[in-house]
Amino acid sequence: MEKLTPEEIVRLTPPERLALIEQLWDSLDHDHIPLTPAQQTELERRLGSLDLDRRDGITWAALKSELERRCP
Repeated sequence: MEKLTPEEIVRLTPPERLALIEQLWDSLDHDHIPLTPAQQTELERRLGSLDLDRRDGITWAALKSELERRCP
């Protein structure tokens, strides 16, 4: 892989730089992305509430039907 110099990176257009960032981000394995203790705590809280949220949620079909009834 050819290494880009800082000067070459700066010459990229903003969309090109964003595409490069996306490629870099997508190349990382989830195990390589460190979480802060606060992020880990929040992740565990959200995962813990996932089943409750699913139980209390409604289906897309039910939501769509409700929206169509309210906003004809």
